[in-house]
Amino acid sequence: MPLDRITRLLESQVAKLEEQGRAKGAEAVVAAVLPPEGSRGPRLRLEGEGDRLFIRMNSNAYLGMGLRPEIIEAEERAAQRYGAGPGAVRFISGTYAPHVALEKKLAAFHAREAALIFSSAYATVVGIITPLVTDQTVVISDELNHNCIINGIRLARPLDKLVYKHLDMAELEQGIRSAIGKAKRVLVITDGIFSMRGDHAPLDRIVEIARRYDKEFEENLLVVVDDSHGVGAFGESGRGVEEYTASPPVDILVATLGKALGVNGGYVVSNAALIRYLRETSPFYIYSNPITPSEAQAALAALELLDSARGRELLARLRKLTRRFEDGLVKLGYEVIPGEHPIVPLMVRDTANTKELVKHLRAHGVLATGLSYPVVPRGDEEIRFQINADHTEGDIDQVLEVLAAFRKKPQPV
Repeated sequence: MPLDRITRLLESQVAKLEEQGRAKGAEAVVAAVLPPEGSRGPRLRLEGEGDRLFIRMNSNAYLGMGLRPEIIEAEERAAQRYGAGPGAVRFISGTYAPHVALEKKLAAFHAREAALIFSSAYATVVGIITPLVTDQTVVISDELNHNCIINGIRLARPLDKLVYKHLDMAELEQGIRSAIGKAKRVLVITDGIFSMRGDHAPLDRIVEIARRYDKEFEENLLVVVDDSHGVGAFGESGRGVEEYTASPPVDILVATLGKALGVNGGYVVSNAALIRYLRETSPFYIYSNPITPSEAQAALAALELLDSARGRELLARLRKLTRRFEDGLVKLGYEVIPGEHPIVPLMVRDTANTKELVKHLRAHGVLATGLSYPVVPRGDEEIRFQINADHTEGDIDQVLEVLAAFRKKPQPV
Protein backbone atom coordinates (compact mmCIF):
# COMPACT_ATOMS: atom_id res chain seq x y z
CA MET A 1 0.00 0.00 0.00
CA PRO A 2 1.77 3.19 -1.15
CA LEU A 3 0.31 5.35 1.66
CA ASP A 4 1.09 3.00 4.54
CA ARG A 5 4.20 4.69 5.97
CA ILE A 6 3.06 8.26 5.55
CA THR A 7 -0.36 7.31 6.96
CA ARG A 8 1.28 6.12 10.16
CA LEU A 9 3.39 9.27 10.31
CA LEU A 10 0.41 11.58 9.80
CA GLU A 11 -1.69 9.72 12.36
CA SER A 12 1.09 10.11 14.91
CA GLN A 13 1.36 13.82 14.16
CA VAL A 14 -2.37 14.33 14.66
CA ALA A 15 -2.17 12.31 17.90
CA LYS A 16 0.61 14.63 19.04
CA LEU A 17 -1.59 17.67 18.33
CA GLU A 18 -4.32 16.07 20.43
CA GLU A 19 -1.90 15.42 23.30
CA GLN A 20 -0.73 19.05 23.16
CA GLY A 21 -4.31 20.36 23.17
CA ARG A 22 -3.85 21.96 19.75
CA ALA A 23 -6.13 19.71 17.69
CA LYS A 24 -9.40 21.27 16.54
CA GLY A 25 -11.27 17.99 16.99
CA ALA A 26 -14.59 17.00 15.49
CA GLU A 27 -16.57 19.83 13.98
CA ALA A 28 -20.08 20.59 15.14
CA VAL A 29 -22.41 20.20 12.17
CA VAL A 30 -25.27 22.68 11.93
CA ALA A 31 -28.40 20.82 10.88
CA ALA A 32 -30.79 23.79 10.96
CA VAL A 33 -30.89 27.49 11.76
CA LEU A 34 -33.98 28.95 13.34
CA PRO A 35 -34.21 32.69 12.65
CA PRO A 36 -34.97 35.19 15.44
CA GLU A 37 -38.50 34.99 16.77
CA GLY A 38 -40.20 37.01 19.47
CA SER A 39 -37.97 37.57 22.48
CA ARG A 40 -35.27 35.16 21.36
CA GLY A 41 -32.53 35.46 18.79
CA PRO A 42 -31.42 32.80 16.30
CA ARG A 43 -31.02 29.21 17.45
CA LEU A 44 -29.08 26.30 15.96
CA ARG A 45 -29.83 22.60 15.79
CA LEU A 46 -26.74 20.40 15.64
CA GLU A 47 -26.43 16.93 14.18
CA GLY A 48 -26.44 14.31 16.92
CA GLU A 49 -28.15 16.63 19.43
CA GLY A 50 -31.76 15.82 18.57
CA ASP A 51 -34.13 18.78 18.93
CA ARG A 52 -31.94 20.70 21.38
CA LEU A 53 -31.51 24.37 20.52
CA PHE A 54 -28.26 26.29 20.95
CA ILE A 55 -27.43 29.98 21.30
CA ARG A 56 -24.40 30.70 19.15
CA MET A 57 -21.96 32.92 21.05
CA ASN A 58 -18.99 32.23 18.77
CA SER A 59 -20.10 33.69 15.46
CA ASN A 60 -18.39 36.46 13.50
CA ALA A 61 -21.77 37.48 12.05
CA TYR A 62 -21.78 40.60 14.22
CA LEU A 63 -24.77 42.33 12.60
CA GLY A 64 -26.84 39.22 11.84
CA MET A 65 -26.84 40.13 8.14
CA GLY A 66 -26.79 36.54 6.91
CA LEU A 67 -30.27 35.85 8.31
CA ARG A 68 -31.90 39.11 7.26
CA PRO A 69 -34.67 38.47 4.68
CA GLU A 70 -33.58 41.32 2.39
CA ILE A 71 -30.03 39.95 2.16
CA ILE A 72 -31.24 36.43 1.42
CA GLU A 73 -33.66 37.76 -1.19
CA ALA A 74 -30.89 39.77 -2.89
CA GLU A 75 -28.77 36.63 -3.16
CA GLU A 76 -31.63 34.50 -4.45
CA ARG A 77 -32.61 37.04 -7.11
CA ALA A 78 -29.01 37.27 -8.35
CA ALA A 79 -28.66 33.47 -8.43
CA GLN A 80 -31.74 33.29 -10.63
CA ARG A 81 -30.29 35.93 -12.95
CA TYR A 82 -26.62 34.88 -13.11
CA GLY A 83 -26.56 31.23 -12.03
CA ALA A 84 -25.05 29.46 -9.02
CA GLY A 85 -21.37 30.10 -9.79
CA PRO A 86 -19.09 32.39 -11.81
CA GLY A 87 -17.84 29.64 -14.13
CA ALA A 88 -14.32 31.03 -14.54
CA VAL A 89 -11.68 33.24 -13.02
CA ARG A 90 -12.40 36.92 -13.50
CA PHE A 91 -9.96 37.76 -16.31
CA ILE A 92 -11.38 34.97 -18.48
CA SER A 93 -15.15 35.29 -18.12
CA GLY A 94 -15.89 35.35 -14.41
CA THR A 95 -16.50 39.06 -13.85
CA TYR A 96 -20.19 39.94 -13.42
CA ALA A 97 -22.01 43.20 -12.89
CA PRO A 98 -22.46 42.59 -9.13
CA HIS A 99 -18.69 42.19 -8.70
CA VAL A 100 -18.07 45.58 -10.31
CA ALA A 101 -20.88 47.30 -8.41
CA LEU A 102 -19.66 45.88 -5.09
CA GLU A 103 -16.09 47.03 -5.69
CA LYS A 104 -17.30 50.54 -6.48
CA LYS A 105 -19.43 50.61 -3.32
CA LEU A 106 -16.58 49.29 -1.14
CA ALA A 107 -14.21 51.96 -2.47
CA ALA A 108 -16.77 54.69 -1.81
CA PHE A 109 -17.61 53.32 1.67
CA HIS A 110 -13.95 53.55 2.67
CA ALA A 111 -13.30 56.84 0.79
CA ARG A 112 -10.68 55.19 -1.45
CA GLU A 113 -10.17 55.27 -5.19
CA ALA A 114 -10.59 51.56 -5.87
CA ALA A 115 -11.31 48.14 -4.40
CA LEU A 116 -10.58 44.53 -5.33
CA ILE A 117 -12.56 41.45 -4.22
CA PHE A 118 -10.90 38.14 -3.34
CA SER A 119 -12.37 34.74 -2.48
CA SER A 120 -11.70 35.29 1.26
CA ALA A 121 -10.00 37.74 3.60
CA TYR A 122 -7.24 35.16 4.18
CA ALA A 123 -6.62 34.99 0.44
CA THR A 124 -6.69 38.79 0.29
CA VAL A 125 -3.97 39.23 2.89
CA VAL A 126 -1.67 36.54 1.51
CA GLY A 127 -2.51 37.65 -2.03
CA ILE A 128 -1.45 41.26 -1.53
CA ILE A 129 1.62 40.75 0.66
CA THR A 130 3.47 38.56 -1.84
CA PRO A 131 3.34 40.98 -4.81
CA LEU A 132 4.11 44.00 -2.59
CA VAL A 133 7.25 42.52 -1.00
CA THR A 134 10.60 42.57 -2.83
CA ASP A 135 14.07 41.47 -1.79
CA GLN A 136 14.59 45.09 -0.75
CA THR A 137 11.54 45.21 1.53
CA VAL A 138 11.48 45.03 5.32
CA VAL A 139 8.19 43.92 6.89
CA ILE A 140 7.33 44.95 10.46
CA SER A 141 4.49 43.06 12.17
CA ASP A 142 2.63 43.04 15.52
CA GLU A 143 3.34 39.84 17.47
CA LEU A 144 -0.38 39.00 17.78
CA ASN A 145 -1.22 39.40 14.09
CA HIS A 146 -3.48 36.81 12.50
CA ASN A 147 -2.11 33.63 10.93
CA CYS A 148 -2.84 34.97 7.42
CA ILE A 149 -0.35 37.81 7.95
CA ILE A 150 2.25 35.46 9.40
CA ASN A 151 1.97 33.06 6.46
CA GLY A 152 1.82 35.87 3.92
CA ILE A 153 5.13 37.23 5.19
CA ARG A 154 6.69 33.75 5.11
CA LEU A 155 5.66 33.23 1.50
CA ALA A 156 6.83 36.70 0.46
CA ARG A 157 10.45 36.21 1.62
CA PRO A 158 11.25 39.84 2.48
CA LEU A 159 14.74 41.21 3.03
CA ASP A 160 13.98 41.12 6.74
CA LYS A 161 11.03 40.60 9.08
CA LEU A 162 10.72 42.39 12.41
CA VAL A 163 8.09 41.57 15.02
CA TYR A 164 7.24 44.13 17.69
CA LYS A 165 5.60 43.47 21.05
CA HIS A 166 1.82 43.72 20.95
CA LEU A 167 0.75 47.37 20.58
CA ASP A 168 4.25 48.57 21.59
CA MET A 169 4.68 51.75 19.58
CA ALA A 170 8.20 52.41 20.87
CA GLU A 171 9.33 49.01 19.60
CA LEU A 172 7.55 49.60 16.30
CA GLU A 173 9.40 52.89 15.86
CA GLN A 174 12.68 51.23 16.79
CA GLY A 175 12.08 48.62 14.10
CA ILE A 176 11.40 51.30 11.49
CA ARG A 177 14.58 53.15 12.44
CA SER A 178 16.61 49.97 12.13
CA ALA A 179 15.45 49.60 8.50
CA ILE A 180 16.76 53.04 7.46
CA GLY A 181 19.63 52.64 5.02
CA LYS A 182 18.81 48.95 4.69
CA ALA A 183 15.46 48.78 2.87
CA LYS A 184 14.02 50.59 -0.11
CA ARG A 185 10.50 49.75 1.02
CA VAL A 186 8.91 49.07 4.41
CA LEU A 187 5.54 47.48 5.13
CA VAL A 188 4.11 47.95 8.61
CA ILE A 189 1.38 45.33 8.94
CA THR A 190 -1.16 44.98 11.73
CA ASP A 191 -4.58 43.61 12.50
CA GLY A 192 -7.16 46.30 13.19
CA ILE A 193 -9.00 44.22 15.79
CA PHE A 194 -7.03 41.36 17.32
CA SER A 195 -9.37 38.42 17.14
CA MET A 196 -8.25 36.59 20.29
CA ARG A 197 -8.64 39.57 22.61
CA GLY A 198 -10.97 42.06 20.95
CA ASP A 199 -8.48 44.91 21.46
CA HIS A 200 -7.50 47.25 18.65
CA ALA A 201 -4.39 48.70 17.05
CA PRO A 202 -3.76 52.42 17.69
CA LEU A 203 -3.93 53.24 14.00
CA ASP A 204 -3.75 57.00 14.57
CA ARG A 205 -0.36 56.58 16.25
CA ILE A 206 0.87 53.98 13.75
CA VAL A 207 0.07 56.24 10.81
CA GLU A 208 1.70 59.24 12.54
CA ILE A 209 4.91 57.27 13.13
CA ALA A 210 4.88 55.92 9.57
CA ARG A 211 4.43 59.38 8.04
CA ARG A 212 7.31 60.71 10.11
CA TYR A 213 9.73 58.16 8.65
CA ASP A 214 8.29 57.72 5.14
CA LYS A 215 10.84 60.07 3.56
CA GLU A 216 13.66 57.78 4.68
CA PHE A 217 12.65 55.04 2.22
CA GLU A 218 12.97 55.27 -1.54
CA GLU A 219 9.81 53.24 -2.18
CA ASN A 220 7.79 54.51 0.80
CA LEU A 221 6.79 53.17 4.17
CA LEU A 222 3.33 51.61 3.73
CA VAL A 223 0.81 50.88 6.48
CA VAL A 224 -1.21 47.71 5.77
CA VAL A 225 -4.18 46.87 8.03
CA ASP A 226 -6.39 43.79 8.14
CA ASP A 227 -9.56 45.08 9.81
CA SER A 228 -11.73 42.07 9.10
CA HIS A 229 -13.17 42.01 12.63
CA GLY A 230 -13.52 45.80 12.75
CA VAL A 231 -15.35 46.82 9.58
CA GLY A 232 -19.07 46.50 10.19
CA ALA A 233 -18.68 45.99 13.93
CA PHE A 234 -16.59 48.89 15.24
CA GLY A 235 -16.89 52.65 14.99
CA GLU A 236 -19.99 54.82 14.94
CA SER A 237 -20.80 53.96 11.32
CA GLY A 238 -19.05 50.60 11.16
CA ARG A 239 -15.96 51.82 9.32
CA GLY A 240 -13.75 50.02 11.76
CA VAL A 241 -10.62 50.95 13.64
CA GLU A 242 -9.79 53.85 11.34
CA GLU A 243 -13.03 55.51 12.37
CA TYR A 244 -12.75 54.55 16.05
CA THR A 245 -9.23 55.97 16.40
CA ALA A 246 -9.85 58.96 14.10
CA SER A 247 -6.87 57.79 12.06
CA PRO A 248 -5.98 59.18 8.65
CA PRO A 249 -6.63 56.56 5.94
CA VAL A 250 -4.05 53.79 6.01
CA ASP A 251 -2.29 53.02 2.73
CA ILE A 252 -3.80 49.57 2.23
CA LEU A 253 -6.92 48.37 4.05
CA VAL A 254 -8.11 44.76 3.97
CA ALA A 255 -11.45 43.56 5.32
CA THR A 256 -13.96 40.78 4.82
CA LEU A 257 -17.44 40.25 3.48
CA GLY A 258 -17.81 37.14 5.65
CA LYS A 259 -18.12 38.56 9.17
CA ALA A 260 -20.28 41.62 9.90
CA LEU A 261 -21.56 41.71 6.30
CA GLY A 262 -22.68 38.11 6.64
CA VAL A 263 -21.80 36.71 3.22
CA ASN A 264 -18.44 35.46 1.89
CA GLY A 265 -15.20 36.82 0.46
CA GLY A 266 -12.56 39.44 1.24
CA TYR A 267 -11.38 42.71 -0.27
CA VAL A 268 -8.70 45.37 -0.32
CA VAL A 269 -9.07 49.12 -0.88
CA SER A 270 -6.35 51.62 -1.80
CA ASN A 271 -5.50 54.04 -4.58
CA ALA A 272 -6.31 53.13 -8.17
CA ALA A 273 -2.72 52.46 -9.25
CA LEU A 274 -2.06 49.99 -6.43
CA ILE A 275 -5.34 48.13 -7.00
CA ARG A 276 -4.61 47.90 -10.73
CA TYR A 277 -1.15 46.50 -9.92
CA LEU A 278 -2.67 43.86 -7.61
CA ARG A 279 -5.29 42.95 -10.23
CA GLU A 280 -2.43 42.18 -12.61
CA THR A 281 -0.02 40.48 -10.18
CA SER A 282 -1.80 38.79 -7.27
CA PRO A 283 -1.98 35.04 -7.94
CA PHE A 284 -4.76 34.56 -5.39
CA TYR A 285 -6.89 36.95 -7.45
CA ILE A 286 -5.80 35.95 -10.96
CA TYR A 287 -6.01 32.17 -10.58
CA SER A 288 -8.96 31.75 -8.21
CA ASN A 289 -12.64 31.92 -9.01
CA PRO A 290 -14.28 34.95 -7.41
CA ILE A 291 -17.16 34.84 -4.99
CA THR A 292 -20.37 34.04 -6.85
CA PRO A 293 -22.37 36.86 -8.47
CA SER A 294 -25.17 36.16 -6.01
CA GLU A 295 -22.78 36.46 -3.04
CA ALA A 296 -21.54 39.76 -4.44
CA GLN A 297 -25.12 41.01 -4.75
CA ALA A 298 -25.91 39.92 -1.20
CA ALA A 299 -22.75 41.63 0.10
CA LEU A 300 -23.72 44.79 -1.77
CA ALA A 301 -27.15 44.72 -0.14
CA ALA A 302 -25.56 44.21 3.29
CA LEU A 303 -23.12 47.07 2.72
CA GLU A 304 -25.92 49.40 1.65
CA LEU A 305 -27.86 48.47 4.79
CA LEU A 306 -24.79 49.08 6.96
CA ASP A 307 -24.27 52.47 5.31
CA SER A 308 -27.71 53.71 6.35
CA ALA A 309 -29.63 54.91 9.40
CA ARG A 310 -30.74 51.32 10.00
CA GLY A 311 -27.12 50.22 9.98
CA ARG A 312 -26.26 52.75 12.69
CA GLU A 313 -29.18 51.44 14.73
CA LEU A 314 -27.79 47.90 14.46
CA LEU A 315 -24.36 49.10 15.53
CA ALA A 316 -25.81 50.96 18.51
CA ARG A 317 -27.73 47.83 19.47
CA LEU A 318 -24.57 45.76 19.17
CA ARG A 319 -22.69 48.12 21.50
CA LYS A 320 -25.56 48.04 24.01
CA LEU A 321 -25.69 44.24 24.07
CA THR A 322 -21.90 44.06 24.40
CA ARG A 323 -22.00 46.39 27.42
CA ARG A 324 -24.81 44.35 28.98
CA PHE A 325 -22.82 41.14 28.64
CA GLU A 326 -19.52 42.65 29.89
CA ASP A 327 -21.23 44.28 32.88
CA GLY A 328 -22.97 41.00 33.68
CA LEU A 329 -19.70 39.07 33.60
CA VAL A 330 -18.03 41.56 35.92
CA LYS A 331 -20.95 41.40 38.37
CA LEU A 332 -20.56 37.61 38.43
CA GLY A 333 -16.90 38.02 39.36
CA TYR A 334 -15.42 37.03 36.02
CA GLU A 335 -12.39 38.78 34.55
CA VAL A 336 -12.81 40.37 31.11
CA ILE A 337 -10.73 42.52 28.76
CA PRO A 338 -13.08 45.51 28.51
CA GLY A 339 -13.77 47.26 25.24
CA GLU A 340 -16.50 48.27 22.80
CA HIS A 341 -15.81 45.53 20.28
CA PRO A 342 -18.29 42.61 20.41
CA ILE A 343 -15.49 40.11 21.02
CA VAL A 344 -15.67 39.65 24.79
CA PRO A 345 -12.86 37.52 26.25
CA LEU A 346 -13.65 35.87 29.58
CA MET A 347 -10.21 35.29 31.09
CA VAL A 348 -10.12 31.89 32.80
CA ARG A 349 -6.30 31.64 32.96
CA ASP A 350 -6.31 27.88 33.39
CA THR A 351 -6.53 25.19 30.71
CA ALA A 352 -8.51 22.62 32.70
CA ASN A 353 -11.08 25.17 33.88
CA THR A 354 -11.40 26.57 30.35
CA LYS A 355 -12.26 23.15 28.96
CA GLU A 356 -14.66 22.49 31.83
CA LEU A 357 -16.45 25.81 31.26
CA VAL A 358 -16.84 25.17 27.51
CA LYS A 359 -18.31 21.76 28.35
CA HIS A 360 -20.70 23.34 30.89
CA LEU A 361 -21.84 25.95 28.38
CA ARG A 362 -22.55 23.41 25.67
CA ALA A 363 -24.43 21.17 28.10
CA HIS A 364 -26.68 24.16 28.77
CA GLY A 365 -27.23 25.10 25.12
CA VAL A 366 -24.51 27.74 24.64
CA LEU A 367 -21.83 27.50 21.94
CA ALA A 368 -18.62 29.37 22.80
CA THR A 369 -14.96 28.99 21.89
CA GLY A 370 -12.35 28.09 24.49
CA LEU A 371 -8.74 29.06 23.86
CA SER A 372 -6.25 27.07 25.93
CA TYR A 373 -2.50 26.65 26.16
CA PRO A 374 -0.60 26.23 23.84
CA VAL A 375 -2.97 28.01 21.44
CA VAL A 376 -2.61 31.01 23.77
CA PRO A 377 0.24 31.57 26.27
CA ARG A 378 -0.03 29.76 29.58
CA GLY A 379 -2.03 32.00 31.92
CA ASP A 380 -4.00 33.65 29.07
CA GLU A 381 -6.56 30.85 28.67
CA GLU A 382 -9.98 32.27 27.89
CA ILE A 383 -13.49 31.79 26.56
CA ARG A 384 -14.00 34.03 23.55
CA PHE A 385 -17.61 35.19 23.39
CA GLN A 386 -18.88 37.11 20.38
CA ILE A 387 -22.01 39.24 20.59
CA ASN A 388 -24.26 39.64 17.54
CA ALA A 389 -26.88 42.29 16.90
CA ASP A 390 -29.55 39.62 16.43
CA HIS A 391 -29.03 38.38 19.98
CA THR A 392 -31.67 39.67 22.38
CA GLU A 393 -31.36 40.93 25.92
CA GLY A 394 -33.05 37.68 26.94
CA ASP A 395 -30.32 35.71 25.15
CA ILE A 396 -27.60 37.65 26.97
CA ASP A 397 -29.30 37.11 30.32
CA GLN A 398 -29.75 33.40 29.60
CA VAL A 399 -26.03 32.99 28.92
CA LEU A 400 -25.19 34.94 32.07
CA GLU A 401 -27.45 32.61 34.06
CA VAL A 402 -25.54 29.62 32.70
CA LEU A 403 -22.26 31.27 33.67
CA ALA A 404 -23.61 32.11 37.13
CA ALA A 405 -24.46 28.44 37.64
CA PHE A 406 -20.89 27.48 36.78
CA ARG A 407 -19.57 29.84 39.46
CA LYS A 408 -21.64 27.95 42.01
CA LYS A 409 -20.34 24.53 40.99
CA PRO A 410 -17.61 22.97 43.15
CA GLN A 411 -14.34 23.54 41.27
CA PRO A 412 -11.55 20.92 41.11
CA VAL A 413 -8.69 21.57 43.50
